[in-house]
Amino acid sequence: MTTTTTARVPQGERTRVMRARLMEATVDLLVEKGFAGTTTTLVSERAGVSRGAQLHHFPTKNDLVLAAVEHLTAVRGAELAAAAADLPAGVRRTRAVLQMLGDHFTSPVFTAALELWVGARTDPTLLAAVAPLEQRVGRETHRLTVECLGADEQHPGTRELVQATLDLVRGLGLATTITDDTRRRGRILDEWARVLDRELKEKP
Repeated sequence: MTTTTTARVPQGERTRVMRARLMEATVDLLVEKGFAGTTTTLVSERAGVSRGAQLHHFPTKNDLVLAAVEHLTAVRGAELAAAAADLPAGVRRTRAVLQMLGDHFTSPVFTAALELWVGARTDPTLLAAVAPLEQRVGRETHRLTVECLGADEQHPGTRELVQATLDLVRGLGLATTITDDTRRRGRILDEWARVLDRELKEKP
């Protein structure tokens, strides 16, 4: 007689998996339906989690979205770090850095974050959560860009060049939410790569 024993998954692991599914579903719905169209009911349905279980961990939409803010912050940082690790060396590196940033600011994760910005504009509770995390993402993205470009911010004007770069790619990303301007964006990034190579090279 053979007895089969099914190992029980620890409660902590089950909770972690369920929360991860809820976070992924929230991000997907923010991209698809926007902040206003994302509801706790839709999230639980998309995640395949019972309504009761979802409400146990996230009783309100704000509870759910605030957790998604934390989740998005971690995902955005991990995606940028992974992309930076694959950057080429040599004469095309600057353009590759701009492509990496451009891809980040046109990704679904950025679109979801943008929906949170829109919601935070008129929701003080959401703003209180989004603002400090966006500042953290901004600082980390700036640091990573400096590192990838090999820029020395001790030289006058270099920090401003890096910040202008981030403002540029973020703006191009915002434009993409309205219409697909891939070709125009490519031409702009080509020219800006030449500007950066010239300006950073000329720094003493």
